[in-house]
Amino acid sequence: MIIEHGAIMLELKIDGFGGPQTLHPTLVWDGQDAVLIDTGTPGQWGQIRNEMERHGVPAEQLRAILLTHQDIDHIGSLPEILEEAGFSINVYAHPLEKPYIEGELPLMKATMEHMAWQLEGLPEGERMHIVSFLIANLPKGRVDHTLEDGQALPYCGGIEVIYTPGHTPGHLSLYLHRSQTLVAGDAMFSVNGKLMGPHRPSTPDMDAAVHSLQRYLNYEIENVICYHGGFARGAIRAQLEALVGMD
Repeated sequence: MIIEHGAIMLELKIDGFGGPQTLHPTLVWDGQDAVLIDTGTPGQWGQIRNEMERHGVPAEQLRAILLTHQDIDHIGSLPEILEEAGFSINVYAHPLEKPYIEGELPLMKATMEHMAWQLEGLPEGERMHIVSFLIANLPKGRVDHTLEDGQALPYCGGIEVIYTPGHTPGHLSLYLHRSQTLVAGDAMFSVNGKLMGPHRPSTPDMDAAVHSLQRYLNYEIENVICYHGGFARGAIRAQLEALVGMD
């Protein structure tokens, strides 16, 4: 989906544990650089590259990958991208997420406890097999630069970092100044264009996650891209104010 010229929300199809799902990385570009925000699950680089080329953005133009957090559906294709591109791409993440992304620590949610809501209804043996397979095959890739709250990146009209912990300790959102678009990562999800707040089953610290939403009120936001649920527009501030007051 085109947000404006030089900014699109990707739609990556996957077969999740609960059925078909769509993930929404974001791609922004200008005449010089392209920036990818999150990378989908393992094996989706081909889909991403095809979408880039369909919009006239060659893969060779990709200069930066911004990772909102460590979850496998956000960092999954990072190793494949880096293997193809080498060191021509700079990878950014919060310092609390870096050791998980680089494989020094196992991903926080690759456990039976954290995946219980996704695996509900499956036989115990199958649940154990899935979790064991994931643990043995966790994606990992280097992080070149760490990001802090309020940091401004010079790419594509300016990208500002917003620290939004809760879903993970080092979760980040990104504000695209050129289009006044908030890339929320997993800080929120949406349904049919309506913002729904943090996803309780996959958010270990709901108090922190709800508190993080207050940071969005400091920005003029016209559009929101949620990684799960996609695009939201219209009365964004009113929606956010309502969510900040949620229990």
